[in-house]
Amino acid sequence: MAVYFVETSALAKRYIAERGSTWLRALLDPGTGCSIYIVRVTAIEMIAAITRRERGGSLAPTDVATTRQAFRRDLATAYQVVEVTLSLANRAMLLAEKHGLRGYDAMQLAAGLEVYVRYLAAGLPAVIFISADTELNAAAMAEGLTIEDPNTHP
Repeated sequence: MAVYFVETSALAKRYIAERGSTWLRALLDPGTGCSIYIVRVTAIEMIAAITRRERGGSLAPTDVATTRQAFRRDLATAYQVVEVTLSLANRAMLLAEKHGLRGYDAMQLAAGLEVYVRYLAAGLPAVIFISADTELNAAAMAEGLTIEDPNTHP
């Protein structure tokens, strides 16, 4: 059973057609039995991403409600959510400083590392960090995570 930590730039491709969407949707298909982790701030970032696309005209108003509803349904049922704690925030601050990451990107990496360490300690399958952000991917690799970038897939 595959285990994925999916950050927002990649997760958006599950709901909004972009390069890599077909690959990501197949990878995260519920029928695969994979485990999908996200951090709580992803919910905020996803709603913001959908809204920005609506306002920018790249997402039709008729599709916006359906897209938000699909994400909220999956948030309640398909994802294992890593909550933001003081410890996680402190780790994110250190990662932001170490790698020069934006705030929420540092939080994404801190949460991905938390899931990775938890699985490693339990002798469970490796966690794959999925991100469509080049800088975040470089930081994740520097921290020892295996990454997948949906932008490298059609």
